[in-house]
Amino acid sequence: MVFAGPAVIASIAYMDPGNFATNIQAGAKFGYTLLWVVLMANLIAMLFQALSARLGIVTGRNLAELCRDRFPLPVVLVMWVVSEIAAMATDLAEFLGGAIGLALLFDMPLLVGMGITAAVTLAILLFERGGFRPMELIIGSLVGLIGLCYLIEMFIAPVDWAAAGLHVFVPEMPDGEALLISVGIIGATVMPHAVYLHSGLTQNRAPASNDQDRRKLVRFSNREVVLALAVAGLVNMAMVVMASSAFHAGHSEVAEIETAYHTLTPLLGVAAAEVFLISLIASGVSSSVVGTMAGQMIMQGFVGFSIPIWVRRLVTMLPAFVVVALGINATKALVISQVILSIALPVPMIALVYFSASRDIMGQFVARRSISVIAVTGTIIVLALNMVLLLDIFGIDIPGLPPL
Repeated sequence: MVFAGPAVIASIAYMDPGNFATNIQAGAKFGYTLLWVVLMANLIAMLFQALSARLGIVTGRNLAELCRDRFPLPVVLVMWVVSEIAAMATDLAEFLGGAIGLALLFDMPLLVGMGITAAVTLAILLFERGGFRPMELIIGSLVGLIGLCYLIEMFIAPVDWAAAGLHVFVPEMPDGEALLISVGIIGATVMPHAVYLHSGLTQNRAPASNDQDRRKLVRFSNREVVLALAVAGLVNMAMVVMASSAFHAGHSEVAEIETAYHTLTPLLGVAAAEVFLISLIASGVSSSVVGTMAGQMIMQGFVGFSIPIWVRRLVTMLPAFVVVALGINATKALVISQVILSIALPVPMIALVYFSASRDIMGQFVARRSISVIAVTGTIIVLALNMVLLLDIFGIDIPGLPPL
């Protein structure tokens, strides 16, 4: 059971507040039609998280450390700065998501919700001093809470299960706007910090004196990745299904978390709306904790030193307080954070594919040619879709696609 935990922590990246926003928009606007996109995104995520975990097990080094060892210093420094900015952008979205949930649930000012979120996440981070198991149990419990909330929503919402099942496996792209929403779903799936973090969570986790032990650990890790990300995928599908059942007929304009909450109350009742917020708070808190952990690992890996966890927590949450204090729209801030993530994403993805295919680094555990081809294809798909999203956000016309 020593390898039960890393994939659970990494899976939080696929259930963060950014996923809430894109899945609500997909379900409200296009019903069950884009469920197959969620499935495809989840399969790509499984591959990259499995490769990241494998890298840590086989080499005993995390992805950032290997970048520092193998690339020229100027390249390493640029990669570090880009990755740190991405970690802060990730935390902005996650931190704001948890705070929005608290503010709506308890009818408090957003700044107060942010203060409570900061205190809770810092308190959880302190458990890391007790080793990896207490932190994994806490994060695992929050993952379970998110899953339970959406299980409850499935019983409340009037779901057309036949239609939902059909669209999970039958690809359909109604129009250009659906494509752009699909870009948002896939482009935000492989998160830079999750790719870095998973390699670090598995490195030196269990003693492996020979290749036979490493092979056994890789098998255990692969099973955990499939199980943990399958749960994350089901939660994301449940988000789309709930939004489709509640909003698609008559409220297809719903696209923001706050609007979804206020619309749910008269449609499905107070219980459904409050369960939705509880899941959002659990998502925001847990993903913010994991984002801070990833930031520590990125700094330690690239430049060889780290700062106290409470200092990092304060530094990474400051942008969120500045955004709210200046009166900037929280949803617009989330969009900007996704732009930053899109720019930073090539760094860990390309590095991971390169290292995984290198026999010099991986030895007999080098990725098979078929796996490398799939990984390269997945990288091209994700990066191309991120480019589409960036062009649209910056107002550059894309032939055949309407602006968002």
